Amino acid sequence: MNVTVAISAIAGLAWLAVVGLLALVVMRASRQKPVKGLVTGLIVVLVLAGVLNTVSAGLIFIEPQERGVVISAIQDGIRPDALQPGLRWVVPYFESVVTYPISRQTYTMSIAAEEGQIQGDDSVEARTSDGQVVMIDASIVFAIDPAEVVGVHIKWQDQYVNNLVRPQSRGVIRDAVSQFGIEEVYSSQRLKLTEMMTADMAETLNEGGLILVDFILRNITFSDEYAASVEQKQIAEQLGQQAAFIVEQKKQEAEQVRQTAQGAADAAVISAQGQADSLLINAQALADARIIQANAEAEALTVIAAVLKENPDLLTYRYIEELTPNIDVMLLPSDNPFLFPLPEMNNTGQSTTTPTVTPNTGTESP
Repeated sequence: MNVTVAISAIAGLAWLAVVGLLALVVMRASRQKPVKGLVTGLIVVLVLAGVLNTVSAGLIFIEPQERGVVISAIQDGIRPDALQPGLRWVVPYFESVVTYPISRQTYTMSIAAEEGQIQGDDSVEARTSDGQVVMIDASIVFAIDPAEVVGVHIKWQDQYVNNLVRPQSRGVIRDAVSQFGIEEVYSSQRLKLTEMMTADMAETLNEGGLILVDFILRNITFSDEYAASVEQKQIAEQLGQQAAFIVEQKKQEAEQVRQTAQGAADAAVISAQGQADSLLINAQALADARIIQANAEAEALTVIAAVLKENPDLLTYRYIEELTPNIDVMLLPSDNPFLFPLPEMNNTGQSTTTPTVTPNTGTESP
């Protein structure tokens, strides 16, 4: 309880005391009893009640979140400066005070019935540059400029919300929306739209003595027809994205198949190359072995030729040596007219065949 309320309460009690003493004085006087003391008390209480009432009318307590506008009958109707927070004095009965809050206030316009200051649909209907109708939900957070409280009272009194904030904000919203197309409003240019509304609203409220704290673009609602078209467009875009995704997936699968085939082909080429290299190495090894063998045979023939050159009868000897185990007839030189059959040897080493001599006529005898 502040001082002014306490003084007002005391003044009220004093006036009750005045009424009570007055009634007592009248009653005693009607009975012709002495009332001198009561009259003196009545006068004292009456004076005290008047003083308290006067003090109560002159003392004003301004809350920290308020400013006071003094309506004066002696200073051109209104004091030029607002009363600051604290206990202040005004001329009793000639001046009165109207307080205004300087704390933040919020005014909401919404399509939802219970969200705004006005019941029902209070959204702002606006038309875009391409003729589409949109419904805008917005909140304006503002405060009275402490230095402009007296001007606000002169211009708007206590109707600054209904006569300034509401109509001006709705006009600013409509003007800003009309500069953008429907797709820009809800997508690419929404931030720019909000910034434009905020700047215009701040300027408008400042001219009226208010400070814009924040402008909140809460929601944008489209007409049923456009909402349906947007939904169909989004469905088409989603289907297109899905088709593009499927195409990309098929491309990736084809690329995987191609890479697998390429890998198999590379492996086959590497395998064939390895086999070819192996065959080439084997062939080279066989060729080298054949060359070495041929060289060895050539060297052997050279040696044999040299030996035969020095010992011509060695060939006849080797020939006879090879034939001896398998022939039954001995061939004599061509100038000898006889063939001698070789004797058969039994287990005792004695001959079982009588040797015969046949003239050499060029044929063999059995």
